[in-house]
Order: sequence, then structure tokens, then C-alpha cells
Amino acid sequence: MTTPTTHPAMYISPPVDFVLGASACCMACVFTNPLEVVKTRLQLQGELRSRGSYTRHYRGVLQAMVAVGQADGLRGLQKGLTAGLLYQGLMNGVRFYLYSHAEDIGLTQKPGGNIAAGAIAGAIGALVGSPAYLVKTHLQAQTVAAIAVGHQHNHQSVSSAFETIYRKQGILGLWRGVNGAVPRVMVGSAVQLATFASAKEWVKRQKWFSEDSWLVALTGGMISSVGVAIAMMPFDVVSTRLYNQPVDVTGKGRLYIGFLDCFLKIIHKEGILALYKGIVPAYVRLGPHTILSLLFWEELRKLTYYYQHH
Repeated sequence: MTTPTTHPAMYISPPVDFVLGASACCMACVFTNPLEVVKTRLQLQGELRSRGSYTRHYRGVLQAMVAVGQADGLRGLQKGLTAGLLYQGLMNGVRFYLYSHAEDIGLTQKPGGNIAAGAIAGAIGALVGSPAYLVKTHLQAQTVAAIAVGHQHNHQSVSSAFETIYRKQGILGLWRGVNGAVPRVMVGSAVQLATFASAKEWVKRQKWFSEDSWLVALTGGMISSVGVAIAMMPFDVVSTRLYNQPVDVTGKGRLYIGFLDCFLKIIHKEGILALYKGIVPAYVRLGPHTILSLLFWEELRKLTYYYQHH
């Protein structure tokens, strides 16, 4: 695959791309949030709790979905959806805005420009959306004691979660875990946006579909999602652990000091394959989410471009 060699013919202003990117990813989130709940539970499973016991309740994706449905009801599969929508809107709105701006100034046309633009856009997007991701992780981990894994924060709602974290840990507490989120999203964003752009060009050259067909974006998203899942998974596991760990009165994590400490402890205590915990639901979620968000983004851009010029 090669990167595009010409300036994008379909120009959308970066502010409009902010709205389109946020909307596209929020639309995808509604469909994929149940798999995000399952992935979060699987990634927290096996974590050594402060009282010295390990927790293992889920044997796989389907069993986990059934267990969540039985314990929390069907609504339990949409836990953290509001926080998830807030995160997707903030993180991806910023990410697509910055990537669109990089396209506008020609950065993506330079060697390595696609990857650099994707990584920088992803890092800033992760920084902006980190508080929402923190609350989302807390809410998705919460369940009844019989199948609980990881620390239980016992928030009553999204707003009470923000209020509790702010009251106990201050403004910086809302960004706890961001040192795990930034590399996770940087890697995922760089792979996703770079491979999506390149994959679309490759699909167009194969002439399987007409150039303006939605199947071009769909196929590009399917190719992109494979690379994203493989590249992001270790960072995703570490990020989930950092976000959900309990903290002391000073706001310091009780289980992990930071990204590297968490990474090494997981390998030492659970083995290197633990870094790929939840990869099946992660790909099952990330695949459709990547495909849907990129497809929605592409189609919304086409509609916007059409109405701007007709």
C-alpha cells in the first residue's frame, strides 16, 4: 500500500470535520458499546487486588455477555454509554479535526506524514477526552459482587462520577491514567488513519468498486481495523488497568505507579499473553467501530461536500 500522492479532491474545512468526526464515532459507539463493556471486564480479570486475591469470572466473549445480561439486565450491556459518547465526541472530534487540518496544509502528502499526523491528532484527542474515558471505564467495570472484577468505584451516574473524582482528587484526578491513554490512542490513531487512507487508495486502484461507492470506505475500514486491533491491544489493557485502579487519599494509584510499571507487572504476574486479554471482543468491537466510524465519517463528508457545492 502507498500513501495518496495528490491533494484530497473532496475538501472539508477542519471545523466541519470536527462535527462530522464526532458524529460518526458517536453513531458507531451506540452499536459497539456492549462489546466495550465485555472487553473492559475481560481486561480487568486476573488483576491482583489489594487484598491479595485474583478475580476470574469470565471465560470468553459470549459467556461474558450472558453473565453481564443476567446480572445487570440488558441495560447492563450499555453501561457507560453516555460517558462513551462524550469520550467519542471529544476525542474523535479533535482527532479528525486535526487530521483534516494536516490534510489541508499538505502534511499527509509528505513521507511519513500520514503516520505523524495520525499520531499527533490521536495524542491531543486522547488528552482532551481522557476524563470521559476514565468515567466510562469506572462505570463499565461496575457490577454485582458475584461477577465483579477490578476495583468497584460505585458511581451512581456520569455526573456523580465526575463530581466524586473532582471532590476527592481535584482537577488533576480527572486526568489520572492519561499516561496510558495517550500512547494507546497515538498508536491506534496513527495506524487507523494512515492505513485507512492508504487502504482506500489501494482499493480504488484495484477498481473493485466505483470511486464514489461507500464500499470503498467500508473495505478500507475493514483493512484498517485489523492493524489497529493488533497494534493497540497491549496499550489498551494497560490503559484500562490504570484508569480503573483504586487510589489513596493523595490520588496515587495503589496497584501501579504508571504506564511502564503496569506493563511490567502484567507481564511478570500474568504472562506476556495477558497484554492481549480481551483481544477477541476488542477486535469484534474495534473492527465494527473502526469500520462504522470511518464509513460514517466518509459518507457524512460526501454529503457535506455535495450540499456545499450544489
